[in-house]
Amino acid sequence: MDWKSLHAILGGVNKHSTSIGKIWLTFLFIFRIMILVVAAEKVWGDEQQDFTCNTLQPGCKNVCYDEHFPVSHIRLWALQIIFVSTPALLVAMHVAYRKHEKKRECKPGDKDDIENLKKQKFHIEGALWWTYTSSIFFRIIFEATFMYIFYFMYRGYKMPRLVKCSDFPCPNTVDCFISRPTEKTVFTIFMLAVSGICMLLNLLELLYLMLKSCMKKPQTVKSLPSH
Repeated sequence: MDWKSLHAILGGVNKHSTSIGKIWLTFLFIFRIMILVVAAEKVWGDEQQDFTCNTLQPGCKNVCYDEHFPVSHIRLWALQIIFVSTPALLVAMHVAYRKHEKKRECKPGDKDDIENLKKQKFHIEGALWWTYTSSIFFRIIFEATFMYIFYFMYRGYKMPRLVKCSDFPCPNTVDCFISRPTEKTVFTIFMLAVSGICMLLNLLELLYLMLKSCMKKPQTVKSLPSH
C-alpha cells in the first residue's frame, strides 16, 4: 500500500487544521501507520504458516484458521486507517474548490497572487466549518465501528493460545495452536489504544470547534449596528 500518497494528501489538509487536528495526524502516521508497516506486518506475516493443528486431515487446518481469523488483523487495520482518513479528503476537496474559485478571480498573468493563493491558509468558518466538523464526526463513527468489529470478529481483544475446531472436514474436535499469542495480544491492545486516543482527539476537536463557533455568534450580534 502506498502510504506516501496518503501522507501527501493529508499533509495538505493539515495546513488548514486546528492544533488538535495536527496532533491527530501525528498520532495517525507515527503510532498507527509506522507501527503497522515497521512492526505489525512482521508479527502477523507468518500467522497461517505457523498455525498448527493436532491433525493431518487435509483441509482441516484451513477451515479452522478461517473460522478464527476471518480477516487478517493487518488488512483490517489498513482498512480502518483508510476509512478514518477518507473524511479528510472532503476537506481537501473543499479547500481545492475554494482555491479554484479564487484563482478564477485573479487577473491573468498575475503570478504573485497565484503563488500567495497556494500558500494561503483557510480559516475554518462558514461552509468549510460544516465540511470540517462533518469529517471529524465520520472519523469518530468509523473508529468506533472498527473497534466493535475487532471485538465481535475475534471474540475479544486477547489472542488465545489454543482454539478448538470441529467443522468439516475435521474428523473430530481438533486443537489448534496460534503462534506468539502474547506478542499479538500486545500489538492488538496497542493499536486499539491508539485508536481510542485518536477518537478522543477527534471528540476534543469537535467540541473545540463547536465552542469556538458558539463564542463567535454573540460577538457577531454585538457588532451589529443598533437602530
